[in-house]
Amino acid sequence: MKVCVVGSGGREHALAHVLARTSDVVVTPGNPGIPGSVTTPPTELDTDLFVIGPEEPLVDGLADRLRAQGKLVFGPGADGARLEGSKAWMKDLLMEAGVPTARHGVFRSVETALAFLDTLPGLYVVKTDGLAAGKGVVVTESLAEARDAVSSFLSGDAFGDAGRTVVIEEGLTGPELSVLAVCDGRRAVPLAPAQDFKRIDDGDRGRNTGGMGAYSPVPAVDTAMMAVVMERGVEPTLAALRARGIDYRGVLYAGLMLTPEGPKVLEYNVRFGDPETQVVLPRLRTDLAALLAEAAVGELRTEPTFVDDAAVTVVCAAEGYPRSPRTGDVIAGLEVARHVEGVTVFCAGVDADDQGRLTTAGGRVLDVTAMGPDLTTARQLAYQAVACLSWPGMHVRTDIAEHATIAGGAL
Repeated sequence: MKVCVVGSGGREHALAHVLARTSDVVVTPGNPGIPGSVTTPPTELDTDLFVIGPEEPLVDGLADRLRAQGKLVFGPGADGARLEGSKAWMKDLLMEAGVPTARHGVFRSVETALAFLDTLPGLYVVKTDGLAAGKGVVVTESLAEARDAVSSFLSGDAFGDAGRTVVIEEGLTGPELSVLAVCDGRRAVPLAPAQDFKRIDDGDRGRNTGGMGAYSPVPAVDTAMMAVVMERGVEPTLAALRARGIDYRGVLYAGLMLTPEGPKVLEYNVRFGDPETQVVLPRLRTDLAALLAEAAVGELRTEPTFVDDAAVTVVCAAEGYPRSPRTGDVIAGLEVARHVEGVTVFCAGVDADDQGRLTTAGGRVLDVTAMGPDLTTARQLAYQAVACLSWPGMHVRTDIAEHATIAGGAL
């Protein structure tokens, strides 16, 4: 099978890496660190299956345009992609489906938004309605900070039109969980659970990012918990989409909070998570290309299985990320890092200079993924490889998966 992966980041590198086990893979536009990268637009390529990585082209209707050309596509159309393209629309669907989620309100005026904030008990979540590259979320215990976020978002100063509608939620407490489910329009099957780390600094401090690392499996999440997530979250959501006439063929990525009252959906994304993909897919025993093709056709038959080995990903970010990342620095130590046992380095925000050396070209530059017989070993190998890498101002979190290993798997 020939597969085209659409996108240019670490998630797409991981997708291509795992798909290449059984298929011939091209990546568009890719980047200089991803083998098989081409500059040909996807609508001009002839492949057996298209897998769309980022949310922007999905929201923009790329899957619809490819399907109109008779192509087989894994990724929702623009109608289903509204789940991520509009958080207000997503919340409305969750309420319709009866999916447990946080108390919330949707606002377009500063005055009404601030009045709602005053009714909340003390942990505030302010989100842009539209896409903001994973950065349009403020979670704070400070009412003043929450009020500032509302004003900044609704004025358009922070995220332009994407922020002119805000969703404000009551903050939930508990560990977070990421579940990626492969959907064929009627049926969904879960992939292995993962946990990611959104804050820029150790101890979950600092600004929100697209993700600074992840690990899988999550020892405290068993098959019974996964069944609850599917039965109360993913399956009702898919049924609600179908009731609205939406044939959703792609990934439903549920970001959940495991509250004392049970799992609650924080958000849905309509594509493979980044960096969750980098720890979930390398553990996949099943033929990924065949699984995604079944979903794209609308006839899921395969139950995905995973190896027992654990995976840990540590994101190496540029100085200034997530606000104003520094770019153009030469990346040193890449080949040495790649030779660490069990390690794969996925290239995210990279470019090449006139000597062919890889350079930093984005906020999240490299995703260092290690596999090992357990989380402790995988974590040690990942950080061993990270220690081989350098460029001016390189930033990493040093506590990815630490709690899972220290606490014996407790969340």
